[in-house]
Amino acid sequence: MIIMSAQQQQKRPIRVLVCKLGLDGHDRGALVICRAFRDAGMEVIYSGLFCTPEQIANMAIDEDVDVVAMSLLNGAHLTLFPKVARLLKEKGAGDILVVGGGIIPESDRKELEVQGVTGNFGPGTPLRVIINHINEKIKEA
Repeated sequence: MIIMSAQQQQKRPIRVLVCKLGLDGHDRGALVICRAFRDAGMEVIYSGLFCTPEQIANMAIDEDVDVVAMSLLNGAHLTLFPKVARLLKEKGAGDILVVGGGIIPESDRKELEVQGVTGNFGPGTPLRVIINHINEKIKEA
């Protein structure tokens, strides 16, 4: 087991798991996000398509990520996003930042925030806004 000093931990890039949940097979936006995160100096792991919340929670823990960035375009965000956040907490990984994006009506964003899913970015959100959100939330933690 390697123990890092606080200074070494600060130099470690933010590790992000970008994931597609459920039956949403549209990944072009998620792939653009992967590239933007990588270009911003983050380490990116992409889950691939059609993942379950259980798979995402396990993958996040196994890969020791700082952030789970979920993308969903099929309307199941109120079910699947909170389930990932809940599973992470149940598995002792509640410190992992959970960020949502996709087709999310404004009226659903507050509910997702209450359930531990931050951001909840919609189509057309500038990539810099998403990157800044993650950087700020990680600094706060």
